[in-house]
Amino acid sequence: MPEPPPIVRTALLEATLQPGTEIERVKVVRVELAPGQQAGLHLHPCPVVGWVIAGEIRFQVGEGPVVTLHPADAFFEPANVRIPHFDNSSQIETATFIACYLLAPDEGRLIEMLG
Repeated sequence: MPEPPPIVRTALLEATLQPGTEIERVKVVRVELAPGQQAGLHLHPCPVVGWVIAGEIRFQVGEGPVVTLHPADAFFEPANVRIPHFDNSSQIETATFIACYLLAPDEGRLIEMLG
């Protein structure tokens, strides 16, 4: 019987959490943005790690560069950092992503809208 092919592991993201970050649980959410929909200026009280599963998303953390995320691209949103853009780039297609909220004890808030 032939040997099975090796398992392929491709690194998508490595994120450094802020010192002292305590994580008690993870909440995983599937989010859909309608064509042209913008998330609006926001922040998360907890770190968020995720990846795009469909569509394209215009993404910006703090004053960093605006980038376009495609399917299979991973992203990181640090706790308490403004997210100016998390927008569906398409006026035709829905954009879908998975968000993993790394929650501290007694933290239930996932997002805080700022604008």
